[in-house]
Amino acid sequence: MPSVNRLTVDGRDYFLPDPVTELREKILEAVRQGGGYVNIPPLRSGPGIDILFSPGMPVVWTRIDVGGDTDDADDAASDTFTDI
Repeated sequence: MPSVNRLTVDGRDYFLPDPVTELREKILEAVRQGGGYVNIPPLRSGPGIDILFSPGMPVVWTRIDVGGDTDDADDAASDTFTDI
């Protein structure tokens, strides 16, 4: 089943295709370094957007399954990273 990842940064939502593992690592590394820009790729096409990530910035990942019949409990899973 296809899925979309929603990245919420400081109250703004960005929708990303799979896989996001490398992007998550880049964000965590920027935070570990005390802050830094990470390019967030677009869902379909375009250059993406550079976001400055810093320690303590609220970041929430949500994985949304799209299409098909599933239980409501399986529709979304999220991870929250705060005060990294």
